[in-house]
Amino acid sequence: MYKAVIFDVDGTLVDSNDAHAHAWIDAFAESGRAVAFERVRPLIGVGSDKLLEAAAGIAADSDEGRRIARRRREIFQQRYLPSVKPTPGAAELVTSLRDERMTIAVASSAEHDELQDLLRIAGVRKLIDATTSSDEASRSKPDPDIVHAALVKTGCRAQDAVMIGDTPYDIEAARRSGIGTIAVRSGGWADRALRGALAIYDNPADLLEHYALSPFKRPLPV
Repeated sequence: MYKAVIFDVDGTLVDSNDAHAHAWIDAFAESGRAVAFERVRPLIGVGSDKLLEAAAGIAADSDEGRRIARRRREIFQQRYLPSVKPTPGAAELVTSLRDERMTIAVASSAEHDELQDLLRIAGVRKLIDATTSSDEASRSKPDPDIVHAALVKTGCRAQDAVMIGDTPYDIEAARRSGIGTIAVRSGGWADRALRGALAIYDNPADLLEHYALSPFKRPLPV
């Protein structure tokens, strides 16, 4: 049995990936840059440092990069956060795992304040034992820094923990931390993009419904 579960948040516990993409597009537009939704949406899940460069060729540490990232945060909070909803079964899954005495941690590319708002929306803020945000890691997913920091906070070995996430960036970051991933489709990624996951479910509710046959009940790899 696993001893710790590390959750991603956006797309996993809250249905926020499209909202983040639109906030980025709005911020780019205010800076005079037309960036298509189709270019930004597949990058949701990495940190702003990587997204700025990949979507628009802007260095995150440039004046423009810092200005766009700051404006994106404001736009997301004001225009999009109020309409963000939990993914189906998010709070129920976290509650069930806590009932099984697992340590619950979060590893998110969001900044601390934004992360707290998202956890509140998901209905799990009081159920989380440890959080790690972009403020606590020098490199964002798919680099392993955020996931590794969350693992350290659980006090568990990598082989005793599992990640639950919705993007290939979660799977890669967890793999590089020595952790397997259970993937959910609620972030909008196709199964082919989630290759490498231990199992794939529609959303937290689907995982909870099939919990008895999930990786949580299978023998752990040696």
